[in-house]
Amino acid sequence: MANIKKVRKAVIPAAGFGTRFLPATKAQPKEMLPIVDKPVIQYVVEQAVEAGIEQIVIVTGWHKRAIEDHFDRHFELEARLEQSGKKTELEAVRKISDLANFVYVRQKEALGNGHAILMAQDVIGDEPFVVMWGDDFFYAEPPSIKQLITAHEQTQSPIIAGIKVGEKEVSRYGIGRVTNVKDNLYKLHEIVEKPKPGQAPSNLAVHANYLLTPDIFEILKDLKPGPTGEIWLTEAINQLAAKKDVYALELKNAHYYDCGNKLEYLKAVVEFGLKHDDLSQEFAEYLKNIVQ
Repeated sequence: MANIKKVRKAVIPAAGFGTRFLPATKAQPKEMLPIVDKPVIQYVVEQAVEAGIEQIVIVTGWHKRAIEDHFDRHFELEARLEQSGKKTELEAVRKISDLANFVYVRQKEALGNGHAILMAQDVIGDEPFVVMWGDDFFYAEPPSIKQLITAHEQTQSPIIAGIKVGEKEVSRYGIGRVTNVKDNLYKLHEIVEKPKPGQAPSNLAVHANYLLTPDIFEILKDLKPGPTGEIWLTEAINQLAAKKDVYALELKNAHYYDCGNKLEYLKAVVEFGLKHDDLSQEFAEYLKNIVQ
């Protein structure tokens, strides 16, 4: 166990076009859509950092410069805030660029999420790493990534976040064919993508947060593109699970926010608005009046 490598890097693929939110995402990355006063991707990054991640590798495209700008310094804005005595806002803005060490890698062609992760190989090297998406996240206690890292330290194997869903919801997710090992830890045999109700191998949706080992890169390199010309992470994980132990961890105290879906995005805005220190009481009264 002396050779255990610390999990300190996260990959966030964020090169997609966000077509489900057009026209809002015509000139704005979907990852930059705000949940109250922070973009979705900032929530994702903050959760990674809270779990001990030190380096964030964001895989972007030519149309995603706003993401890079968001996590960079804005000296003119900072100077204006300082001159205006807006210390709270200044602290919030400066904090963003100091969250982690950010690295940006371009995905020149839209060849699937597996290809996007492969673009980060040179930065990741031979270390275990986390994969998170820029438009969805878990709100969990402890944080999802922290739960995965703790389980990985015990198993030294790839681990994927899981959350149980209702039968009508299975067709929205990748569902794990799993065998329970102990408590909330499962051996993952296969991920079945969006099965029809009644045909799902379980009710454990495995998605959103992944802790992977670097051997996934060799599988991604050898994967042949599917009918759409894209390489998918799920297929690589299934091949990996056929060769070695891969686990799914049912998260504790977790709620999933899919902010790439219009309805779920609106729910996230409402729920985080109700948690916001400056808005919660007045916003709650407003919502009560609407319902009445």
